[in-house]
Amino acid sequence: MTETPRPGLRERKRVATRRAIHLAVLRLVTERGLENVTIDEISAAADVSPRTFFNYFASKEAAILGEGPELRDVASSEQFLASGADSNVLTDLGELFAAAAEDAAVDTEALKLRQDLHKQYPQLSAMMMVGKRQFEAQVVELVVQRLVTDDPTLDPESDSTISRARLLTFVGVAAMRHAWIGWAESGSTSPLSDRIRLSFAELDSLGLSRRPDLVV
Repeated sequence: MTETPRPGLRERKRVATRRAIHLAVLRLVTERGLENVTIDEISAAADVSPRTFFNYFASKEAAILGEGPELRDVASSEQFLASGADSNVLTDLGELFAAAAEDAAVDTEALKLRQDLHKQYPQLSAMMMVGKRQFEAQVVELVVQRLVTDDPTLDPESDSTISRARLLTFVGVAAMRHAWIGWAESGSTSPLSDRIRLSFAELDSLGLSRRPDLVV
């Protein structure tokens, strides 16, 4: 799987705006408490309009969580699907996750503030879990498509195909979580995407990604 192109100016501006809102709400809620901060105050601190705020987040809570895991764009998903049967599905999944994390501009301050707020407001953790489950379901769907693309004899609706796609997804998500924990604990200034690629390289070194009965 070839490297995904870097995002353009428009996408970088979108990421910068989203991050400004994320940091603004983290700082304000830390200082005043969740119930004492309004959308107007968050928007003013981020130098955006309330309308722009709602273009990015549905609520204060969603803004605190920031940008959860998501597949970055259609192009990277199409690239994953078109990699071909000669390419390793799990390795390609790692590159897909790394591409999705390319724009995850989370600094040390944001990480610490968000962790502290999660302890104060348990509902944030529940919301985060919902987002993770939605992401996993999205990836399972994509992996099913990849498996069927690689082997048209497979039935995309069969229990065995879905089970294999789910297993691949869960292994990939575990490797991504491994990367996230290592990145957060190290306080590294390198991109999270680099750590994800490293985790998948470690996975490959264990031989798991080369087991044909598991990954193709």
